[in-house]
Amino acid sequence: MKLSANLGFLWPGLSLPQQIERAQARGFDAVECHWPYAQDPLPVRDALQRSGLPMLSLNTLRGASNGLCAMPDDQAAESAILQAIAYADAVDAQAIHCMAGQAPADSTSRFVQRLQWAADQTQRTLLIEPLNPQDAPGYFLNSLDQALEILAAVDRVNVRLLFDLYHVQRIHGDVTPRLLQALPWVEHIQFAGAPHRGHPLDSELNIAWVARAAIQGGYQGYFGAEYKTADTEASLDWLDGFRRV
Repeated sequence: MKLSANLGFLWPGLSLPQQIERAQARGFDAVECHWPYAQDPLPVRDALQRSGLPMLSLNTLRGASNGLCAMPDDQAAESAILQAIAYADAVDAQAIHCMAGQAPADSTSRFVQRLQWAADQTQRTLLIEPLNPQDAPGYFLNSLDQALEILAAVDRVNVRLLFDLYHVQRIHGDVTPRLLQALPWVEHIQFAGAPHRGHPLDSELNIAWVARAAIQGGYQGYFGAEYKTADTEASLDWLDGFRRV
């Protein structure tokens, strides 16, 4: 099981280059982040090169609406996408999570067109991720079925699915069959303990079991640890067991 440290939540008191170094020291295979834009990309790139860890993904700007990519303002959405592409190019991030935002329910066509436009601006992978309404009330993309329909409509090889076990558990349950159903679209998998988005072993969902099923189903990507903790170092007791999956 290849493991990625999500630096949006892990080691939050450190700078992004320091977080990358800590992830490498603790044996993670890759890193990912949320919104790195306040950090000069050059030290991030240097830390990645020293560590040998790939940067898997970063998010488009969150703004005041938990994302902009499905929102009505064309200029703001396109600016957020281009900003993310530029930063991804600077640090060689493999993918960009295009955050939809709290857009109106009838925003499907707009979001599809924005994703098609974004896909034409870069060869990097673009990701969409359904978020559960308890943690992200009003978020436009809020079910797996909706995400799969949007991906089919976008019909671009570099627009793929970010499947978060925690969010899908909160939205739907039935995580393993839903993951296997969606696997042809899945670029990256994230996890956290449910229902509190905490320690991976403090969970109603057996994350290692689901990960094993994904691997047996043909998934070859990374599993991103995106959970909340007051003490990252003390919380990493799950790491060795998951690495053996």
